[in-house]
Parts: sequence; structure tokens; C-alpha cells
Amino acid sequence: MWVHPDEVLLANALWFTERANPYFILQRRKGHGEGGGGLAGLLVGTLDVVLDSSARVAPYRILYQTPDSLVYWAIACGGSRKEITEHWEWLEQNLLQTLSIFENENDITTFVKGKVQGIIAEYNKNHDIKDDDDTDKFKEATVRFRKLFGMPEEEKLVNYYSCSYWKGKVPRQGWLYLSINHLCFYSFLLGKEAKLVIRWADITQLEKNATLLLPEIIKVSTRSTEHIFSVFLNISETFKLMEQLANIAMRQLLDNEGFEQDRSLPKLKRKSPKKVSALKRDLDARAKSERYRALFRLPKDEKLDGHTDCTLWTPFNKMHIVGQMFVSTNYICFTSKEETLCSLIIPLREVTIVEKADSSSVLPSPLSISTKNRMTFLFANLKDRDFLVQRISDFLQQTTSKMYFEREIIGSFSSSDDEAKEFLKEQAWKNHFAEYGQGVCMYRTEKTKELVLKGIPENMRGELWLLFSGAVNEMATHPGYYEDLVEKSMGKYNLATEEIERDLHRSLPEHPAFQNEMGIAALRRVLTAYAFRNPNIGYCQAMNIVTSVLLLYAKEEEAFWLLVALCERMLPDYYNTRVVGALVDQGVFEELARDNVPQLYDCMQDLGVISTISLSWFLTLFLSVMPFESAVVVVDCFFYDGIKVIFQLALSVLDANIDKLLNCKDDGEAMTVLGRYLDSVTNKDSTLPPIPHLHSLLTDNGEPHPEVDIFKLVQSSYEKFGCIRADVIEQMRFRQRLRVIQTIEDTTKRNVVRTIVTETAFTTDELEELYVLFKTEHLTSCYWGGNSNPMDRHDPSLPYLEQYRIDFEQFKGLFCLLFPWSCGTHSDSLAKRFFRLLDQNGDSFINFREFVTGLSVLCHGDLTQKLKLLYRMHVLPEPNLEHDEPDSAFEATQYFFEDLTPEHSLGQDSRHKNDKDDGFVSVTFKTEKIKKTHTPDYRTYLKLWKQETNTKIENMKDLPRLNQEQFIELCKTLYNMFSEDPNEQELYHATATVTSLLLEIGEVGKLFCSPSDKEDGGILKDNCLCQSGQTSLFHQTPHGEQFLSGPNPAGNDESTLCGSSLGDEQAVCSQMEDIKLEDSSPKDHGMSSAMLISDDETKDDTSMSSYSVLSAGSHDMDEKLQCEDIAEDTVLVRNNLGPTLPHSTSIDKDWAITFEQFLASVLTEQALVAYFEKPVIIMSRITNAKNVRKGGRQVMSASDYEISSLSG
Repeated sequence: MWVHPDEVLLANALWFTERANPYFILQRRKGHGEGGGGLAGLLVGTLDVVLDSSARVAPYRILYQTPDSLVYWAIACGGSRKEITEHWEWLEQNLLQTLSIFENENDITTFVKGKVQGIIAEYNKNHDIKDDDDTDKFKEATVRFRKLFGMPEEEKLVNYYSCSYWKGKVPRQGWLYLSINHLCFYSFLLGKEAKLVIRWADITQLEKNATLLLPEIIKVSTRSTEHIFSVFLNISETFKLMEQLANIAMRQLLDNEGFEQDRSLPKLKRKSPKKVSALKRDLDARAKSERYRALFRLPKDEKLDGHTDCTLWTPFNKMHIVGQMFVSTNYICFTSKEETLCSLIIPLREVTIVEKADSSSVLPSPLSISTKNRMTFLFANLKDRDFLVQRISDFLQQTTSKMYFEREIIGSFSSSDDEAKEFLKEQAWKNHFAEYGQGVCMYRTEKTKELVLKGIPENMRGELWLLFSGAVNEMATHPGYYEDLVEKSMGKYNLATEEIERDLHRSLPEHPAFQNEMGIAALRRVLTAYAFRNPNIGYCQAMNIVTSVLLLYAKEEEAFWLLVALCERMLPDYYNTRVVGALVDQGVFEELARDNVPQLYDCMQDLGVISTISLSWFLTLFLSVMPFESAVVVVDCFFYDGIKVIFQLALSVLDANIDKLLNCKDDGEAMTVLGRYLDSVTNKDSTLPPIPHLHSLLTDNGEPHPEVDIFKLVQSSYEKFGCIRADVIEQMRFRQRLRVIQTIEDTTKRNVVRTIVTETAFTTDELEELYVLFKTEHLTSCYWGGNSNPMDRHDPSLPYLEQYRIDFEQFKGLFCLLFPWSCGTHSDSLAKRFFRLLDQNGDSFINFREFVTGLSVLCHGDLTQKLKLLYRMHVLPEPNLEHDEPDSAFEATQYFFEDLTPEHSLGQDSRHKNDKDDGFVSVTFKTEKIKKTHTPDYRTYLKLWKQETNTKIENMKDLPRLNQEQFIELCKTLYNMFSEDPNEQELYHATATVTSLLLEIGEVGKLFCSPSDKEDGGILKDNCLCQSGQTSLFHQTPHGEQFLSGPNPAGNDESTLCGSSLGDEQAVCSQMEDIKLEDSSPKDHGMSSAMLISDDETKDDTSMSSYSVLSAGSHDMDEKLQCEDIAEDTVLVRNNLGPTLPHSTSIDKDWAITFEQFLASVLTEQALVAYFEKPVIIMSRITNAKNVRKGGRQVMSASDYEISSLSG
């Protein structure tokens, strides 16, 4: 390709000159091409890899040089000799004569450089190539990455790093390429090449640690192997990026969220010292935004715009606090460098004035921000104050256009005259608001935390939960959202609403608020509205308990937004169908227990208690295991300080019972100890009436545990385990998420295989490998695009067998790799027929069970099953011809699945075709008419109860007849099926014989049709002529038999009139003109692979009228057939009918055959019988498929392969 002219100092260093003229030189890199260049070539190749030279990708180049100058300019490079030669020839033809006119060398150089740059600009314009932020060096690396690993353009490279890969005990210096979906490594040292490709979705562990010999290494573990990388220039940056990419892959496995690049990032400044790829900048921005949202509890869609160092004047202690200001689309936030000193959140919807104050030596570059509640915040020491003010003003203009309704947070308090403690708490909070501010914009300090740990007053709890959780922001920016959700979800019904109804009366049944219909109705509305908002979660057990507590202290809409904050931000993935988040935090808790209570850890692991307690404690925030009045104090702390509170409290409970737990002999005894302890946790400050606690029923009748004060327990947890940091928890969560999700994937695979292993002849190992390939095809389509939405193909809420589904394009790739009938150019159309047959419910997807069922017949089915499958694939009506009868294809496929998967209910995936994305359907009545494909008829089950042999016989008779057009397609399939078989010649002859027999049988069958029908289909009978000098497919003997015929033995030029019964065969011939077998036959035979029989060889045969006698005689011809008798120019079909005959008239509508006739005809040919009975070793095909997958995206069809091989 043409490149922007770049100066080259040493033109001949490590390059060979192959062509030259006065102005241009064509060079080849040493070590590339014929011979490899010996030792020097090996050294050059090694240097290219180690030094990241572009010559590794483009080993050819063209240099420009003026005759009297020593300076060279690189103007073109190429990856192949063909590409560079085209450029060279263009230069010779278009530039050489023009350059000879110039007298000044500087003018020549300017002209050549301008011409090359013009060519590049024109190419970019014609091919719609947009200029981006990626450097030329990074673009070269991208080209090199795709070429080395066979990746398509859809696979985006994020960054690449120099490192060493330890292959055995030998380090290989090379380059680590990190793309969105793959980790790749390449090394070339002294002729030895090392390649490694790992999908992020296959990684089970990713860790950075140190060894005795190597100070810092990165270990990447998959299910089968471990890979170690070392000698990084910046190991921290590399590891963070690897963590982020692995996290994206796990998210895709978990809920099918694909990666979409953010195109709205600002352009880099020109003075930026280091240019990185746009994708790397995107990922860095995402990571910063995630940390920003987690730190200040902001909504999930908030994006950080930037941050800067500054100071904040705090009026409550008259100090300037050093920290950082963060600015995003809707918020200005501040946090002090000392973590607990002060933090601040200012929503832009609250801002009234932003102004620059006068600078002074004491207060340089100050910025004043005023809010609606009459608070003013003074920031100073801002480095780029003008730019910051402009950004805030831009965001304010966007914000003011929106209308927000937000009531005053904590507007009034009512003190309790009965309880002095409660009254004192309220007064303490009122004094705090007076000093530190009230509402969203309050200063959050260590004093705020102390008040929370002492307990929030009952009548302030709801408002403060909203404030500390950040739910107040989402509620304020979405007015009317909850009411709309409630209205939309009314009258909707699905699995989630069914589970909600079941659990409504189990939600705090001991509390008076939920002993009447009013409380139950509010709980129902909140849970159903959330299930409608987030169908990926829907409803999970434990959500009812948490929501019922939220409703006790907050209004209905407030409780909804608290639930949103809980499920989507504060406890991520806790309440999905597989409680992944809770399992992840269970693993984190195990790590924390090992580090903080090591003397207890081994004992707890042996008893298996940690996994038992953590789920019940974490999912309900201790609400289900503690007395209610004590558990709400835990919820207070949780909304303020996040998940670390739950970990700290759990560790404190274990630490308080360490001696008793060490003496426990089994998990039951340990659970009793912990249960009795938690039952004894009390809240003496509570004004609530005592509520009986259901968990106390689990304890035995022994002596009750002494009372434990909840506030002392919380305080103790902060004192002993308060060192646990939120960022450390996130690191642990990442490690555990890899392990948990991969364990879930392995469990799913085992469950699928266990379910289906009794239905097929495949072994467990074969099924596991097939499942991996099937899932890989699904994931690949998610990476590189497909014809359908990935969310349509993957639904984690479905049964295991139906979670992953593939469409036709994905199936076509697997068909080419795994299915034994995928040969020749007919493979794609055969795959399409097979896919339609397997797609029972017509939703254009097949699941793993359907896929394996079809493959099992081809690999392990008997002759009859395989032929029945082949027959049904062609008896299916074309989809575009059958719009009015959608069930006809289903009826044809029904026979196939009755034999193979009788226990599989028909139409099981039908709901995916019509359901909306939310997973809800309208409530229907039993009297509603149900479609035929959705509910199996009772007769289906009656058939299943019959004996297998009787069922087969009946199904064979019930199969639809094969018409002439379908028969032609079946013939095409058969002829293409044998193109790569060693017995190709014999199979072609056998196929021709069977085809001849079936055509005659179809003619005989027409005798049973009505005369009128017969006349309609026989238009061509008297007009069909076999042209002179050409071979007809069928030759009619004087006795009425039809066999394959050779060239006219008389050799005359006269036309031969075909018999009346031959007309329809000729009609078939006209449809089969494109089958030319000489293209498929082995090259060294020098003859057509179609076996033709001359008239002399058939003249002694007697007339055969019955089907059985006719088919029995086909074997007698095998010995007479000789390949030498066939002319080199013979084709299977050649029929030059006049152009006046319409194409449609060539199909005889009366002609038809049955499956029994097809089966019996095939049985007469031993070659075909042997072919269809030949066993298929699936493991070899699976191994080949895996090798193809390692090389990148495979070619989808034979025709594509031919085109690419010719052009390359």
C-alpha cells in the first residue's frame, strides 16, 4: 500500500534490492522469501519481532531517490510480491517519463511526495476511511495483529506490550497483543515461531505476583493450562488492562452484554506526550467513571468528564481542605485526600450560580458555587479555572432544560415524647444539619459516620437511606417513572410475577404492616415494577424481605428507587437468576476470613459453614437472621458505607464465637452456635414493639446466649476490621468473579451433557467437546457480529439446553466443520435444508439438543435413519412458496423428531419468537385458541407409546411424496456429496443407476393419476429431442427400459427422437444441466466420473415391469461398466431445448416417488449402502474444528474459500 513519504537513512541495511531505475528502488527484507536468507535472515527476522519492525508485516518496499542525493524516501510497502509489483508498474508507467522533464531535484521530490499523498487521500475518500486518533505505529501493529492471528477487522486491538512468554523453561521474547476478545502472543527467535491465542472468556484466573527469580510476573490460567509472562516495561498498566478486558468477557458470559466502543470521547490534545489507541482511551475512561460512580454513589449512566486538584473551604472547621474536584455531566463532586475527612456531592440541578471570585495570595483562583438551598461552596487553587468554568456552564445549560421535581429532603421531624434516646438522636441530627448542611449537598464528614453508627432515628431513616444510597438522585431525575412502570405492569403476567405472588405473604409476616392487604399491595407493586424495569433480574428470593423493610421506612416510590440502587449498584448481580454477586462475595468473604481469622478459617472450611452462612447473611443484609430492630441498624450502616459493613460484621460474628466454633463437630452444630448468637443481638434504643423472630426457631432448647448490643457489635467491627478498603474488595471481587462464572459455565455444561447423553450415541467426552464448540460459535457471533441480536440467542433464565441458540449463519460454520455430508459447493444449500429441518418451531434458531440430535443421526444412525433424514431435508417446502401454510414445514419435521427425541416437547422455544424484551406476556384465558405448533396433539403421545418398529413403519408410509422438483434437488445433493470420497467413481455410477430407476418408478406411478392431470404435466413429451453429437442422461431401450447411455454409436449427425416416456426424464435433464461431474473427478483419470452404458451392453436385457425385478437387475451391470468407454468431453446432462419453452413447463406435477421407493432403490447399490453405513469418527472432526478456530474466523462456505484462495 502507499504510505506517507518517510525518510530512510540507510537504504540497503537488512534489505535486498530486487529492481531499480533512476528514481525508484524495489527492495525485499532479508530473511523473507526463497531460502530465508540463512543465518542472516534468521537474525533479521528475530530483530524485526523484538524491535517491533513494520517489515515483519510488509517485507517489500519501494524507495524514492533522486540521482544525486543520498536521502531515500519510503513511499510504498507491501505484504506480498504481487501487491508491491502493482505499485512498481504504476510508477514506471505513470511517473518515470514525467520526472525526466524536471530539472531541479527538489521539484522532483516535492512532486513525488505530493503525488503519493494525493493517491492516499483519494483512496481514503473512495473507501470511506476516516481519520482517527490512532498513530501510524499503532495502525501497523493492528495490521500485524490481524495478519499473524487471522483476526477479522471486527476484532479491535486495544494495546500491545513487549514481554517474555515462558514456554516450558525457556523464555521467548516477543509481543503481547490485547484485543477486546483475545489475548495473543507472538515470538520469532532464530527461525522458531511461537503463537498463543486465548479468549478472555476462557480465562479462569489472572494474577500478578512475584517469584524468586522473576520479581514481577503475570500468570494467566485457563481450564487446561497456565501461561506465564514476564519482563514487562509497565506491568501495572498491562495487568489493569487485562483485568478490564477479562471483566468485559465475564459480563458477556453472565448477561450477554456486548462491548460497544464509546465514540463520544474528546480528541487528544496535540501536545499529548504519548498517543494511545482510541479504544485504550475509551477503556481508561470507563474505568475512571466506574470508580467515580462507586465513590459517590451516582447513577450507572454518569460519565466522568475530568478531575483536578483543588482546595475546599469548609465553614464548619474554618479550614481549606486539600482534595480533588470531579466534574461529570450532572454532578460536581469533591473528596479530600484524607479519605474520611470530607466529601461533597453537588447535583447540577441544585446549582444556581457559578462564578469566579477575586484571586489573592491566600486564595488563588477561587471558584464559588451556590445552590438552591442557599449553600455556597468555595473552591480554590484550581489550575485551569477558566476552562473548568466553561465546562460546568456547558453542562448547566443542558441541565436547566430539564424539569425536576424534588421535595425537600428531611423537611420536618417529629420527636418522640415517650423515648428520650430517640429524641436525643433526632436533636443530634438536627444540629448536624445546621452545621454541615442538609440534603444532597451536605458536607459528609467523620461526624456524619459517627451519627450513622449510633443509629438513625426512626422517622428520618427513609430520607437518609435515599440520601446515602444515591437513590435520591435517580428519583429526582426520573419524575413519574415509577407511576408509568406500575401502570405498564398492571395485568402483565410471567414467571417473575408468579414467584412474587407466592412470596408476598412470606415477607415479614410477623410485622403488622404486612398483615393487611394495603401493605401486601404496595409490596406487590414495587416488586412487579422492578421486575418489569429489569427483566434480566426479574425477581429473586430475598428481594421480598429487603423490599418489605424499605417500605416500612420510605414511601412507595422511594422504596422502589432504593431497591434499584440496591440491586443495580450496591449489590451488583446479587439478585439475578444465579445469584452470581452473592457467590462472588462469598468467595471474597472466604479470602477475608483466611486473612483476618486464620485460626478459624481451616475449621470453617472443613465444616463447610462459610458457604452456608454467607448467602443468607449477604442476600438479606442480616434481616433474615437477626431480630428486626437490630438488623435495620445494619442496613443504616450499609447504605452509608457499602458492602464493607457486611463483611466487617460477618467477621466480627465469627471472631466473637471463635472458641465455640473450634469445638464444633459438624456444620449443624456450628450453625446452631451462630444462630443463637445472632438471635441475641438486641437494640435497646428501639421504640418498636418487640417482633417475634422466626430465625429463633432454628436454635435448640439450651440456654440462650447473653444479649449482644447491636451498636457495640457494629463499633467493634469497625475497630477490628475497619481497615478493609473498598478498592481491595473490588480487586477480590474480580478474582472471584472469574472463578464463579467459569464454575457456573462448567456446571451448565455438565448438566447439559448429563441430560442429553441418554438421547444420543455420543459419549460424554464427545458431547462436552461439541457443547464447547457450539457455545464458542455463539460467542464468536457476539464478538464479530451476526444476523441476529445476541440477546435473542442467549437467555440465562431458560433451561440449560436452551440457553445458547445459534442462527443459520453460525450453524453453517459448524456444518462445514463437523457434518460428514458437507462437501462441494452444494454444502451451503444443504446446510440450509438441514437447519430448517432441525428448527422445530420455525423461530430461525436451534438449541444444543436439536443440533446434537441431527449430528447424531449422521454420525451414528443406521442406513434407514440417514436416508430418511436426507429425504425429509428435500421434502420440506420452500419457505418463500408457503406463506399461507406455516405449519406444513413443521408437519414434515415432526416425523423426524418423533423417532429421535420423543421426550422433547414440540415447540418448546416458541415463546421467544413473539415475546417482548421484558419477558412479560398478557394474561390469557384457558378458552383462548392455541396454535397447533405450541401444544402437541394427544395423538403425538399415542404414537410415542407404540413399539418402535411399528412407529417406523407408520412414519415411513406417512412421509410426503417427493415431487419432481424436490427430486432434482435431491439428485444434486447426492452428486455433490461424494466429491471428496476415495470411491468417487463407483458412487457416481451407483447414483446414476438409482436416479434412473427412480425416474422410471415415477413414470409408472403416473399411471395411477387421472388423465387430465397427466395431460397437464406432459407438455414436453412430444417436443423433447436429444441433440446430435451430445449425450443424453437416459437412453430408452426397445423394451422400454432406461439406462445411462453413451455417445451415439453410429456417430451420425441425425437427431434421434426420444420415446414418449422419455420426455419427462428430459425435462429433469433440463433442470440438472449445471451438474458437471468431470470437474469433481480425480485429475489423473482424465475422464468423466459419470458411468455411461452403451446400447450394445443393454440389448440382451429382458423387459422388466415390476419394481422389485427392475431394481434387482442393477447389480448385473456393475461388471460391464468400464471407465475407458467414456469420452473426455462427456457431461452428465446436456440438453439444449429451444428458448421458446418456458422454464416452468419442465416440471411434471404428476411425477412423484415415496420414501419406500427411494430406500429400496438405494439398497440395490452396494456402494451407496456402504457409504451411508460408514461410521463417522466425530472426535477427529472436533479436533480439526478446534484447530480451525485457533487460526481465526473460518471461511464459511466452499465458494468463499475458492474465491479467497484465487485472489490471494
